[in-house]
Amino acid sequence: MTDHTALEIQRIAPRSSDLGEGLMVARTLPSRARRMVGAWCFLDHIGPTHFADGQGLHVGAHPHTRLQTFTWMIEGEILHRDSLGNEQVIRPGQVNLMTAGHGISHTEDSAQPGQRLHAAQLWIALPDAVAECPPDFAHYPDLPQWNDAQAPAVRCALMAGQYAGHTAPTAVHSPLLGLELRNTGSTPVTVALALAPGFEHGLMALEGGFTLAGQDFAMDELAYVAPGPDQAALQLAPGARVLLLGGTPLGEAVTMWWNFVGPDLASIRGYRAEWEAASPRFGSVPGGEGRRIAAPALP
Repeated sequence: MTDHTALEIQRIAPRSSDLGEGLMVARTLPSRARRMVGAWCFLDHIGPTHFADGQGLHVGAHPHTRLQTFTWMIEGEILHRDSLGNEQVIRPGQVNLMTAGHGISHTEDSAQPGQRLHAAQLWIALPDAVAECPPDFAHYPDLPQWNDAQAPAVRCALMAGQYAGHTAPTAVHSPLLGLELRNTGSTPVTVALALAPGFEHGLMALEGGFTLAGQDFAMDELAYVAPGPDQAALQLAPGARVLLLGGTPLGEAVTMWWNFVGPDLASIRGYRAEWEAASPRFGSVPGGEGRRIAAPALP
């Protein structure tokens, strides 16, 4: 057993961005300090926000390659449409998992205007062995949820991987963990986390704050823990909602730019050119033809 008080933690501050209509996003992955946690290569905290009447989230058609998009819904509803013809509303407590593989495009819109919206949007880099697989989409309405055995005020929801004897149904392609821990009580509570020693881990509060190894973390600050520890004591503030990510270090070259993941910059240039040329690689999103987002210029 490791001594949780001796944990070495890297603190990663978020970058904030306004996506319009009052929607704020806090991004902690990728950052200059830390590019990935396992194969998790992107983490946006969307909201929480309440749109005015007639307003909502509207993201036009855009492409992806060699990754999976992973949406965890907390409040509100988002309508997903993609170039495979899928159309799916995601609701609180559900996961949408889109596998880009060789290439896909999609749109995201509020299902109803004027709603409150709160979600986490993540990407998973696909390992080289499956990175060029055919694109796919899956919706997971039912995920394992339980109250922590030692701290029953803490409600757990398993989004990816295995934890505490539970297995998530989400189809991922490398060893990963995605777990939400929510303190439903009115007082602070401490949870004994079981960590996989071969995983690197990241913890971020989506609501409230937490304390790890004597350090306090506010909402949207990421606490990174390198591989090695097999346990940690996590103190959750009243009402706190914390995301725990984990995975084995990918150990492969990953280049990220805009919405693409590729093995190198040359491949990224090729993906961009194909998107701008309306290549069949990315297809067309039914209903999204008039809202196609142009790729920015490469640096």
